[in-house]
Parts: sequence; C-alpha cells; structure tokens
Amino acid sequence: MKNIPYIIIILIIASAVWGLAGYQKNQEVKNVPISQISRDVKNHQVKEINVEGSRVIATLKNNKKEAAYKEEGAEIQIYGINPNDVTVNVKNPNSGGALMSFLYLGLPIILFVVLFYIMFRQARSGNTQAMSFGKSTARLFSGSKQVTFNDIAGLIEPKQELLEIVEFLKQPDKFHKLGAEIPKGVLLFGPAGVGKTLLAKAVAGEAGVPFYSLSASEFVEMFVGVGASRVRDLFQKAKRNAPCVIFIDELDAIGRQRGTGLGGSHDEREQTLNQILVEMDGFETDSRVIVLAATNRPDVLDPALLRPGRFDRKVVLDLPDVKEREAILIVHGRNKPLAKAVDLKKIAQATPGLSGADLKNIMNEAAILAAQSNEKEIRQSDLDSSIEKTVLGPERKSHVMNQEEKKIAAYHEAGHAVVGRFLPNTDPIHKVSVVSRGMALGYTWSLPTEDKRLYSKSKFEDEIAQLLGGRASEETFFKEITTGAQNDVKRATKIAREMVTIYGMSDVGPISLGDRDELVFLGRELGEHKNYSEQLSASVDRAIIKFMEDGELKAKDVISKHRVILENLAKHLVEKETIEGEELEKIFTNGGKGKTALKPTG
Repeated sequence: MKNIPYIIIILIIASAVWGLAGYQKNQEVKNVPISQISRDVKNHQVKEINVEGSRVIATLKNNKKEAAYKEEGAEIQIYGINPNDVTVNVKNPNSGGALMSFLYLGLPIILFVVLFYIMFRQARSGNTQAMSFGKSTARLFSGSKQVTFNDIAGLIEPKQELLEIVEFLKQPDKFHKLGAEIPKGVLLFGPAGVGKTLLAKAVAGEAGVPFYSLSASEFVEMFVGVGASRVRDLFQKAKRNAPCVIFIDELDAIGRQRGTGLGGSHDEREQTLNQILVEMDGFETDSRVIVLAATNRPDVLDPALLRPGRFDRKVVLDLPDVKEREAILIVHGRNKPLAKAVDLKKIAQATPGLSGADLKNIMNEAAILAAQSNEKEIRQSDLDSSIEKTVLGPERKSHVMNQEEKKIAAYHEAGHAVVGRFLPNTDPIHKVSVVSRGMALGYTWSLPTEDKRLYSKSKFEDEIAQLLGGRASEETFFKEITTGAQNDVKRATKIAREMVTIYGMSDVGPISLGDRDELVFLGRELGEHKNYSEQLSASVDRAIIKFMEDGELKAKDVISKHRVILENLAKHLVEKETIEGEELEKIFTNGGKGKTALKPTG
C-alpha cells in the first residue's frame, strides 16, 4: 500500500510518454487530399496503401507517408485508386481503436482519480492517528502454534498451573458444573531468563483462543490519561473476543506500589494502574477474560494487584536444577550437530545457578566457536569454552602482562585455589588460570558437586576465607597487597554483611536488618531509610569486620600449612598459564615434599 502512489506516478509518466510517441509518429505523416494520393498511384510513386477505417495512408517509394480521409464505408476505387496498380491493405476499423482511445484518454484520468483518493485517505488517516493515542497497541495472536509446552523443558509445576488455565478455556463447562470459576489473573514471577515470556507464548500456542500480548511500558505515554484509555480499549477488545487471554510483560513498569509521593494524584502511571485494577475486578468485569502477567520484581508491586480477585494465582519460576538444566540443553541442542562424545549431563553439572536463557546462550556460543574453527560438529571442548566465555567473560589474548605482574597474579590465584582446596566447606576447584578474562587478570573456577538450596554459616565463613586467599597469598609472599583483590574484598564483604543483616548468623542476634523503608522514586541506595538505631548499626559494622578478619586469618593459616603446594602451583601457572583436571589434582596431592595432602572431610 505504501508503494501504490509511486506505482501510479510511474504509470502516468509511461502513458504520457506513450501518447507523446504516438503523437510524434502521427506528425511524421503528411496530410494531403485523397486526389493527391490517386495521382501518385497513377504516376507509380506509391509502394502500398493502408486503409484504417476512413483514413487512407499511402507509403511512397521514397518511404515518405501521405494521409487522407475518405467517406465512411466508401470504396477507394471511386477516388480513382485502382487496387491493381498498388498493394492495398484494409484493416478492421474496430480493431484497437476503442482500446487506444481508452489508453490515451481514459487511463490518465483514472490514474489521477486513484492518486487523489489515496492522498485524501492518507490525510484522513493522519488526522485519525493524531487522535488515536488512547487506542491499545496490543498484538493479537490467534491460535499461534509456534511454541507449545512440549518445547519447554523443566518448569513442571508452572506448566501444570498454566495447563489448568488452558483446559479451563477449552472446556469451561467441565469446571462450571462443579461451581469452579476461572482465575481472573495469573502472575508469573522469578529471576530474569527463567522462561516467563516463553511460558506465555506456550499458552498462546495451546489455548486456541485470541491472545493479546504487550509490554506494560506501552500503556504509558507523554500525554496524560493515555495509559488508562489504552487499558480500557484493550479490555473492550478482549471482551468482544472472549474467551481470551491478555498477557502483560514487565508488569512492574506500571504496577509499582502507589503513594510514593512522585507525581501526586495525577501521576500517569498510577492512573494506568488504577484502571487495570478496575478492569480486573470492578463493576463491568468479564469472567472469560484472563490476565497473564510477568515480572521479576514482585516485591515492588502494589498490594491491590496481588489480592484475590485480581491476580488469583502466583506462579513462581525458579532457576533450573541439574536435571532441568540437562533437559533445557537437550531442547536447545535439537537443531545442532552435536558430536557423539558430547556429555550434556556434564555441562548441566558445570552450570549451577544459570537460567534457561543462559543455557541457550551457551549452546549458541558453542555453535559459533565450532563454526569459527571450521568444524562440522560441536565438540565437548566447544561447550566447555562457551561456559567459560559466558560465566567468566571473553578471553583477552591481547592483554599481555609483564613477568612481575604475571608472577603476582599466579600467586594470587594459587592462594584462592589452595585455600578453597583445603577448607572443608568450599566447592571443588575445577580450573586455575592467569589468562585474562573479562575484567580479571586471572581466575579460579570452583564447581559444586550438587545443587544446594540451604547454606550454612560455616560455608559462608569458608567462602569468605577463599575469597581473601588471593590477598593473603600476596601479603605472605610479597609482603605487599595489590589492587587485584578489589573484587574479592567486595564479594567477601557482601557475604559478611548478608550474614549479619539478613540471615542473623552473627553475635548481633537472630534479627533481620535487611528490610528497609524505600522511597521508590529515588532508587534503592539514595532512598534507603534505616529502621534500626545507630548503636545497633555500630554492632553490625563490628560483626562484619570480625567475619572479614576471621576469614583472612583462616586463609593465612591454610597458606602457611600448604605453602610448598602453593609455590609449586604458582610456578606451574607462570609456565603453563592454565592448569585443570588431573594435573591440578596431582599438584594438590603430591605437591608438598612428595607427601599426599588430602582435603579434610570436616
């Protein structure tokens, strides 16, 4: 439709050129009396004569043309032209005449009329669009079969919850007979990348009913009242097509708690939220319209959204466990040529804490690495490299350290590895390297043997000691510390603070100080207001410092006991840059004067 005006302009120009060419062609013919043509025939100067209706065109032997007119229906013999003296061609007077007349006269007129109509229509639609800010921009997916629940691995309980909604939409009488009412709203919440939007797509594919999808940010514009108007328009469309499903992604964009003090009573976001609340459970609600929403910030949502009658069901999506990660990897590996030696279970065990989106990215990065190496299959090494790239960052081969920095980095990473290896509550050391990745000059990679949901105080204390192991190693061997421990100290301090203020694992007492009154519009840090005294705050600071100091002493103690192993590991790192697997375990077990150093069992 956008190209129609250009096509019409081209046709007008073509018809004009065509008409001009025909006019010029006619200009080449000399108009004479028919008696002149008769004399030229008698003088044997005419090659042939073409009769087109009442027009007589004579082609002379010098290729010039003469044209004359005769009476309609009269024979040319009456004008003294003998057909025996010259070749006479008579054409049907009706062949092409009307068509040519139409092309020359009618077509340009029609094209101009169509062009004028399109211009008028666009002008009218422009005025309509100027007043259509209040219309919903939701996209309709009716019976889409692109994604189904079979395409989603893991998430067993969330899928079961949504399957009930789909069944209710398909067979409502089955539930109505028992007095059951369909939930008005289903809220999906969980960490980023766990599959909230993917589940919504599966509902659209399975339900077989109209499915409206949009982001919450699409409601709010710069004009006052637009958000509320779009909500009304969206629900009116949904009611006309009921039963149907409305999916609002990133609900926290408009569903944040009201009364924060920003914008007053005329706040556009609050008006939009108020309209959603009324549409979901007001005087004119439709029980056949289900609202499906997703967010990873349920803590900031307004309580009115979460009460029964609005979002009746809260579906929690958590990070996948090892079995679910393996199933997700299998799904994303369906269309990829994996080598027979690839062990996806091993990849699942090496990726604790990663979401489904992260696992998809790992499979994609492995395919990219294989393509760059001109391989025909994705190997296990490609998957291992993609994990490191995703978790630790891309390898920085261009970053070359001088020998002194490389030695310090080697002792730093060896300190992490040795402390982590010989403390009872840390994860096994998988790999140690002084090759730069991301912002780090080196890294020590630990992998848990199993997924954990509960963490003990002793595990947190050992993790703090392991994080401070690099700093303690620098101080032990070089009598000086560097900026390389910056991120380690930051992470250790965060663990210590959470132990004191959230988990109640310190001498301060079994209290939680993590909940704070927040001024939402100022953000978390600027708007925090502590709900405990300065005296208690000083006790918190002392407890955090004590955890940090105890961790440093524990790290130095382990380094002192296994100094020879640490030095041996550091020397290997300087030479080889990366050590892993059996070679790393061999250094741990036989690195100290030929004796086996086993990890305590606690």
